[in-house]
Amino acid sequence: MTGKVLLAFARIGFLDMLAYRLRYYTGVINYFLSVTVYYFLWKAIFAGRESFGGFRFEEMITYVTVGWIIRSLYFNNIDWDMASDIQEGKVSMTMMRPVNLPMTYIGKALGEAAFRAVLLAVPTSLVLAAVFPIQPPPGPGHAAAFLASLAGSVLMVSAINFIIGSCAISLTSIQGLLRFKFWMQELLSGLLVPLTLFPAPLRILSGWLPFEHIGYTPMMIYLGKLTWAETGRILLLELFWIAALLWFGNWWWNRLSRKITIHGG
Repeated sequence: MTGKVLLAFARIGFLDMLAYRLRYYTGVINYFLSVTVYYFLWKAIFAGRESFGGFRFEEMITYVTVGWIIRSLYFNNIDWDMASDIQEGKVSMTMMRPVNLPMTYIGKALGEAAFRAVLLAVPTSLVLAAVFPIQPPPGPGHAAAFLASLAGSVLMVSAINFIIGSCAISLTSIQGLLRFKFWMQELLSGLLVPLTLFPAPLRILSGWLPFEHIGYTPMMIYLGKLTWAETGRILLLELFWIAALLWFGNWWWNRLSRKITIHGG
């Protein structure tokens, strides 16, 4: 039953995104420009160096390029959509349905991820692979582990965004919270720079948070920077964070939704 509900709302999320497909065509250009800026930035940093921060130049460019590709897939806006639904009163209609509300938004996020994979991640991959030297994973095992970790990234981002969106029940506006979450995620996920380059205190802090498993973990697996023992341990840790965030999101919503009053017949 749960699987059918998720699939149904994933389908709704996928179809909803069709109305904005032109935005994703231009998104390919945006991601290409972002990778181009980072390419020349790292090229200047690596000038005269064999390696930097534990990466060779080819590995760093692969890290950056594939990192932006997977970012195009796991990113979603359900926090903003949920906040809008709460402020406009639309969430009351969803609450009247005989389904778990967190599951409806998580399902829509999965549908958006599927849409992004087809109309953004794949075209972006083709364009970037044609221009930049992207290395493949060391082997099929690393590729499979990378995809498993990436699937976890989608669920983790969806759970975090649902928690943030739920805060709209208590807050007049969550724009400040959305910006804070956005930059925390961009920085601590390892998208802007690999976490190996962080100062020790910040690296320790990031290790206690789930954000690094959004981008940094999949990329380190993709590049073969982890042993199989480390890969297994970190995938289990990622699974723990997914379960913890989904549970907390459900609990957080049940707690906050008691403050919602629905008028009418």
